[in-house]
Amino acid sequence: MTRPLLASLALSALAFASPAQAWGPIGHRVSAEIAEDNISGKTRAEIEAILGHEGLPEASTWPDEQRSNPTAFWQETASPFHYVTLPEGAAAEDLVHPPEGDAVSALEQFTAVLRDDSASQEDKAFALRFIVHLVSDLHMPLHAGNGTDRGGNDFIVNWFDTQTNLHWVWDEGMILRQQLSYSEYAERLDNRITPDDILAWWDASPTTWVEESAQLRDRIYPGTSEQFGMGTQESPAILRYRYHWQWMPSVEERLAQSGVRLAAYLDWVFAEESA
Repeated sequence: MTRPLLASLALSALAFASPAQAWGPIGHRVSAEIAEDNISGKTRAEIEAILGHEGLPEASTWPDEQRSNPTAFWQETASPFHYVTLPEGAAAEDLVHPPEGDAVSALEQFTAVLRDDSASQEDKAFALRFIVHLVSDLHMPLHAGNGTDRGGNDFIVNWFDTQTNLHWVWDEGMILRQQLSYSEYAERLDNRITPDDILAWWDASPTTWVEESAQLRDRIYPGTSEQFGMGTQESPAILRYRYHWQWMPSVEERLAQSGVRLAAYLDWVFAEESA
């Protein structure tokens, strides 16, 4: 990454704890594959000019793959870029970006790089990979955190026979139980998307995505009197077949929506690039 982009993204010298990656590799690639099926021809050409033979599914996981990179950018500056904090009851349109930045402010910065005619191809590739990733992040309900438990990372649960946290259950647990490759899963979800879905979901506004995620987030925490499969919730909560049955449709809807919204966002970015 070149110095101008590093300078523009050096929002803070402090390290901030962030939630685990949203959706995991399979979920991110599913979203990106659906987007590839729905972008315009112009957008496809613009992407190929920047990424070459690297498709959106490959690009989608790159920001998470770099989290072990020891440089200051990845260990400090980029950590808050994967999520937003929206307290319960707050409206997404009133979202206040912290000094260190968040997923929405990072999305705005990387979009500006794509639209900058003076930006290098290297910087545009860096920005595009992040955009593909962040649109998906913002559709995962626990990446619109409530500010109390690091996006569900501190909410400990027993997922079948494994102790983990609620974030991981949504990030990977329910998706992995489908035992599908990302391409198989993307094809399954893409085949279910109707023209009416495309029309209803075609929204390039991050405020919409965050609002939806926060509303869903407030519903997915196991209640103290609810039963999920075997036994009443204890500490930690026991989540099994019933929780999976109850919330898997929402997981798949958010994955499908994120793919359609990513296509909408990229079409918007490149349509406006030369305007």
